Amino acid sequence: MWNSVYKRFIRWGDKNIRAAMHSRFSDDPDMESIMIDGTIVRAHACAAGAPQKRLINPQDQALGRSKGGFTTKIHIVGDALGNPLKFIFTGGQAADVNQAYTLIEGVRAKYALMDRAYDADKLIELLKQQGIIPVIPPKSNRKEIREYDRHIYKERNLIECLIGKLKQFRRIFSRFEKWGKNYMYFVRFTAALICLR
Repeated sequence: MWNSVYKRFIRWGDKNIRAAMHSRFSDDPDMESIMIDGTIVRAHACAAGAPQKRLINPQDQALGRSKGGFTTKIHIVGDALGNPLKFIFTGGQAADVNQAYTLIEGVRAKYALMDRAYDADKLIELLKQQGIIPVIPPKSNRKEIREYDRHIYKERNLIECLIGKLKQFRRIFSRFEKWGKNYMYFVRFTAALICLR
């Protein structure tokens, strides 16, 4: 019985039903600002060992090794209300700032709220080129300290709350899936539920 349910869930994911649900429920975002952050998810021991002969690219499995074992990192874009818009999955050792370039591609917003991990001249310049005001606190080792709007930055707690909401679901806070795409289906389904609240 459980196997039939699981197979149907995966089949629906393969037919993009999960992505369509998420996109339908988040089709009217508040784009006054976007918020980007990443969170690490510990991978359960059963998440390792996807059949190698069926893997096109092992990187697609979004599993990385660190001191804590296997981990996956979810990189998230949220709107001004703290609703999830986009996701990227990488191994847990991946740097947050490297994924931001893909996440902001084609995005139109007034502000972009991110923490110090995203303080990179190239990213800040790209945001400005897209007409987005970066609200990113400068790193302490910066030679030229940039100014940022501290008042607006306080709203960044919404992305932390969004991560907390995602991780309330057992299938999200710990990864049990061998296949990265299957884990993504669970995250998209959870994101759709969050948008419905």
